[in-house]
Parts: sequence; C-alpha cells; structure tokens
Amino acid sequence: MSSERLLGVVIADDSAFVRRVLGDVIEASGRFRVAATAKDGGEAVAAVRRCEPDLVTMDIEMPVLDGLGAIGVIMRDFPRPIVVVSAHALPGSLQAIRALELGAVEIVAKPASDDRAGLATLGPALLAALEAAAAADPTRVPALTPGAPPVRPRVRRARPAALVVALAASTGGPRALAELVPRLVPDGRTAVLIVQHMPAGFTAGLAARLDELSAFAVREASDGAGVLADTALVAPGGYHMRVERSADGARVRLDRGPFVWGVRPAADVLFPSVAAAFGANAIGVVLTGMGHDGAAGLGAVRRAGGRGLAQDRSTSVVFGMPNAALAAGAAEEAIPLGALAARVNALVGAWGGG
Repeated sequence: MSSERLLGVVIADDSAFVRRVLGDVIEASGRFRVAATAKDGGEAVAAVRRCEPDLVTMDIEMPVLDGLGAIGVIMRDFPRPIVVVSAHALPGSLQAIRALELGAVEIVAKPASDDRAGLATLGPALLAALEAAAAADPTRVPALTPGAPPVRPRVRRARPAALVVALAASTGGPRALAELVPRLVPDGRTAVLIVQHMPAGFTAGLAARLDELSAFAVREASDGAGVLADTALVAPGGYHMRVERSADGARVRLDRGPFVWGVRPAADVLFPSVAAAFGANAIGVVLTGMGHDGAAGLGAVRRAGGRGLAQDRSTSVVFGMPNAALAAGAAEEAIPLGALAARVNALVGAWGGG
C-alpha cells in the first residue's frame, strides 16, 4: 500500500445507486477516496464548502440546482477540478460543452445501460479522468462572464484567407477558447484553425458553441473545406487536420493517421502544414493543456517566418503545452489568457500582407 495521500472526491449524482457504484470504483482505486456524496447541486456546493475536496464528480441533470449551476458556483467561490459524469455529457451535447466552458476539466459519459454491469464499464474512464483532473489547477482562470453578442461582418463573397491564426489546446482548452475566439476581430483576410484535444463527436458541439459567441463563423472542419477569411475551423475529434495549397487557395485535409503525443487531432500535425502553406503569414498560439503537443509545430511556424505565442502559467489550467513551447524557444511570448486576443489582433492588424 502506498503511503501517498489519497485524494478526496465529492460525488454528486441524484441516483443513490450511481453514487454507490462510483464510490466503489473510487475507493478501490488506491489513489482516491470518497470525501462526501450529494444528491443534487445544492448539496454538492455545500459538500465542497464543508469538505474542501481535491476533486468533484458532477452529474448534469439533478434537482434543486442542476450540475451546470453547481459548476458555476463552485468555480466562482471555491474552484476545484471537476469531472462531469453524466448521460447528458454525450458527444455533440451542448451541455457537455457548457460544462467545460464553465470550468469542468474532464467529461465521462455514462453508458446507455444504467445497471451495475453497465456502470462498471465507467471505471477505467472515470479513474483516467480523475487522474488527468488532479493535474489541473482551475484556480488560475476566473469564472467566465458573458460578453456582448457577436457582431458579424457584413455578408460578402467568401474568399481565400491570406493569413492564418492556428490555435492548439487540451485540458482547460474549451474554457480558454470561449474567452479567446469571441474576442478575435474578423478583418476580411484572416482564418482561424483550431486543434482541441477532444474525442470524436464533441468537437461539433464545441464549434457550434464558439459560433454562437464569436464574430468569426465557426464550423467543424470537413475534408476539402476551404481556408476562408473570417471563418474558423475546428479539427474534428478523431481526425488530424492539415492544410494544403490548391489552385483556388488553401484547403484542409482530414485523415486518421497515427496518434501524435497520444492524441488525434494533434497540433504538431496542423502547425507544420500551416507553416508550409502560409509561411510568414501565420500566427501560432499554444494554449493550456497537458503534454508537449504544439511545441515542435510552433517551431516550424517560427522557422517559416511566422509568429508564435503561448498562454502564460498564471492563467493555464495545465501549463504543460505552453511551457513546452516556451522551453523549446518556439513561443516568443507568454501572455495571460485575458490579453491574448488583443495581442493576436494587434499582430493581425500590423501584418503587411507579405
């Protein structure tokens, strides 16, 4: 038996049976322990206040105060890494994206079968999510406050982008993207390409949510889609996204090639292709996330004459990816999340069209 301290977990779910099954998985892990349980969002908030746990698992649909409301209160008043465990956190679910936007760091979808055998299949995914969440520091990012509705640019004929802003994110990324992308200003020349480490299905919901918030038109990328001005494309979960030059401008290509750094999509696939296709007309940004993805690719952008930025330590939920980009000399600057959009907009505004 390890002498390492067990990490306390508050389990919030309106089903006593589910609470018991999740508790059994957690107690048998040798890594985590159950600090308290709650049958609704209000009890979850009270349990977090009372027990000061290391982590929280949160259902979405609960009485009194639902999971989204509880996440909002917890992240505002006493931030903790939160893992959403819910049948409503399915691929494409807007609720799943909202939970991540509010500050949850991992999502585990309940299986269709809610008997003990079905729920037991959650065990490996739940423990992996708790392990990843334990490395996150949600206190570094303040609660997201809604901004003014986006002002779309005047409708005009879509034209190939002359400049690309490429973004890479992992743990904490949906929250960071929800702050950064809506503050980017369309200028009739620039496209945005996004790699967010997410499973297949979830990226469509992420793109739809960012589209609601942003002046850029945000879409989940499809194979052969044009890289167009005033448009942002999100790499689909399960697919690498590359850029290729064509006679009528640049297009994205999707493939299910080998995982890079254990993920697909990977920024270290997208970024070098952006460097090859756009050269000095590219800006790469590495956001919060675990691991090293994006550092090598951002180096390729820099060597091609483009610019490289990273989110700073103080606002990164996990500083792994930005730190790797900075340590490699690929990122020129470490910038707080709240100032990143202004810096990108300034670089785009100063771009001379070379």
